[in-house]
Amino acid sequence: MNCCHHPMLKYFLLLLGTALGICFIQMGALNIMKSVIAYGFSPHPDFIKRNYPNIGPFLSTNRSSCSSKGAALTRHHVPKKMLNDTLKRRAEEYRQHQLRMGTNLNSLILAPANSPLQFPITGFTIPPLTKSVIPGLALQAQKRQVYKVSLSVKSGVLSVEDVLDGQQVDGQGQSELSISSSSITQLNDLLSRVTYTSTIYHVKTKDLVHFSFEDYEAIFPIVIKRPSVPVLYDPGTDINSQVTIITKTFLRYKELNVLIKSIRKFYPNIKIIVADDSLKPEHVSGNNIEHYIMPPAQGWFAGRNLAVSQVTTKYFLWVDDDFVFLDETRIESFVEIMEAVPELDILGGEVSGNQYYFSFEYDEGDEVEGGCLSRLKGGFHQPLPHFDGCILVDGVVNYFLGLTDAVRRVGFDPFLKRVGHSEFFMDGLGQLLVASCKGLSIGHQKHRSRGKYYSFRTQKKADARRKVTHHFFKNYLNYIKF
Repeated sequence: MNCCHHPMLKYFLLLLGTALGICFIQMGALNIMKSVIAYGFSPHPDFIKRNYPNIGPFLSTNRSSCSSKGAALTRHHVPKKMLNDTLKRRAEEYRQHQLRMGTNLNSLILAPANSPLQFPITGFTIPPLTKSVIPGLALQAQKRQVYKVSLSVKSGVLSVEDVLDGQQVDGQGQSELSISSSSITQLNDLLSRVTYTSTIYHVKTKDLVHFSFEDYEAIFPIVIKRPSVPVLYDPGTDINSQVTIITKTFLRYKELNVLIKSIRKFYPNIKIIVADDSLKPEHVSGNNIEHYIMPPAQGWFAGRNLAVSQVTTKYFLWVDDDFVFLDETRIESFVEIMEAVPELDILGGEVSGNQYYFSFEYDEGDEVEGGCLSRLKGGFHQPLPHFDGCILVDGVVNYFLGLTDAVRRVGFDPFLKRVGHSEFFMDGLGQLLVASCKGLSIGHQKHRSRGKYYSFRTQKKADARRKVTHHFFKNYLNYIKF
């Protein structure tokens, strides 16, 4: 077999963004990557280490621990009687946060030394302006009189810690480093102490390490990334502390009151947030309702932004103001699925039996003309594993449970004031994991005659042209098809 044409190796080469030009005949790395891919959603952080204990040394990076001097111990501010339950919920939320953000995929994979060079094939991550041991460097070669390796970087400097007199290390504290020895054991000892120090501050950038021996060269990345603080939402103990219901209203107070009444029939205490840009706002009364008055006719997306900005729960349920809750409208069913699949950002349901969903076809195009995007009504990617009737899609109907933090990161474009079922999902393409499920149902109220409402809601030809022009620039699109 010509392993240079193995499909898994192509995956590695794409991942590194460079042609390494090395055939990995030993199948260890290939088997690991196959297992990671086959593992599907949410592989455990210790998956590689647990299943492949003999892959080689996994060296820890040099990181300072938190100092308690002058700092507040946060748990001391939690009431003692609540501490144990809070710690359990926090641990689970942090686990799910790691799954969503992909931090569990940072397990180290070392390249087997069929090429004599061993190195961290997926690279590693360090904070900016810090020093870290480069994990896993080693040389495995036949007997030579002298062994010599070299390393080079662009955005930092290299050193070997604790070099003794007589050990051949050239380029200490510089961007190019060479190490030589007549003993491969001594050389590998020195390689195990090679450090990289980032010299450029950036919150997220990368450097490439060139590692060579004779005619062999390997290239692997170092991600220089400022650690981010987790943003967690305490789910509390019931649905009222997990979910906020939000809606946007405009000139439809009768429908809004019907919606609120139906919500209260099933969820007497859940918070409801209403964003209202009506021309002449009316009072909206009721228990645990936050009614936000906007300037007149600001539009649907501006209202969504306002409503989502005020959510303090982990999830929100978006409903239109002319929907109505039914016996089948069970928010708990949404939450159960989202909690079981932490990578999900949005989960849509059915409105009056209509499970509306769609997918996008997107081609980035060229740098001059821009890309091409088409919406495929009824298009989906594949079933959501382990959940019958659920599929992975790109967009859903206006009845969905959203992960608050993920939706805020994408946001709703306030430029779009009228009809807009696809635009938010366009902006979230590649950022949001979206699913749609049968059986998560809500009703739709009977349409009433609303002359002034429809005069604002109906999209005119000039509005349609402005919207397409907006997408031309904002989304760098040459073609768009809804």
